[in-house]
Amino acid sequence: MVSLVVMFLDHRQHHLEAIRSGLTLVLSPLQYLVDLPASAVDWGSEALATRESLQTENRALRIEHLQLKLRMQKFAALEAENARLRELLQSSNTIGERVLIGELLAVDMDPFKRQVTLNKGAQDGVFAGQALLDAHGIMGQVVKVAPFTSVGMLITDPSHAIPVQVNRTGLRGIALGTGEADRLDIPHLPTNADIEVGDLLITSGLGGLFPPGYPVARVISVQRDPSQPYASVVAETTARLERSREVLLVWRREEQ
Repeated sequence: MVSLVVMFLDHRQHHLEAIRSGLTLVLSPLQYLVDLPASAVDWGSEALATRESLQTENRALRIEHLQLKLRMQKFAALEAENARLRELLQSSNTIGERVLIGELLAVDMDPFKRQVTLNKGAQDGVFAGQALLDAHGIMGQVVKVAPFTSVGMLITDPSHAIPVQVNRTGLRGIALGTGEADRLDIPHLPTNADIEVGDLLITSGLGGLFPPGYPVARVISVQRDPSQPYASVVAETTARLERSREVLLVWRREEQ
C-alpha cells in the first residue's frame, strides 16, 4: 500500500525524479567500468585486425612497387636498345653496301686484347676480314669465324692497324691500336704534316679490308718536336667501342 502511495506521489509530483537522477549519476561510472573489459577486448580485436590488414596491404604494395620499378628498368633498357637500333638502321640506309646487324655475346677481358664475340657466323655469310661498324664509325674487323658465331678485333687492339686519311686534306696514314679503350696512335707523320686537333680520320680504302670513307677517329693531340722527324699524333675513336652492343657487319660492293 505504501509503495502504491509512493508511486502515485512520484507520478503526480515527481518527488523521486531528483533521487533517480542522482542514482543514475552515481551508477553511470560503475556501468562504464563493468562494460570496460568487454569494450577493451572489442577495441583491441578491431585494432589488431586493422593493423594486420594494413601490414598485409603494405606488403602487397611494396611487392607491387618493386615489380613496377623492375618493369620501368626493363622499359628504359628497351628504349635505349630501340634508340641504338634506330641509329644502326639509319646508318645502314646511308652506307649503300650490304649490311647485317649483329649483337655482342662476350667481350675478351684480356687487358692486352680488344676482341668481342658476335652472334653471327658463317651460316649468316660472315667472313674473316669483314668490317665491323656501329652507328658512329669503324669498330674493327672479323678475325675468326665459326658456324654460328664469330670473333671481331677492335681497332684499339694493340695488334690492329687500319689505313686512314685526314678528311680535310686527304693526308694518308696508319692508325694503330694502343690497347686503351678509345685511343689510336698515328705514327710516322712528318712534323710538318698538315694535321690538326679536331681533324676527322676516315678509312682510305687502301688494303682492301675496309670500305673507304667511313669515320675512324678524331685527332685529339698533335705534338711536334723540331728535334724529331715525326709528329706524335693521338686520335679518339668515333665508334663507341666500350658501349655499343649491336654492330653492323658490312660487305664491300664487290663482295655483295
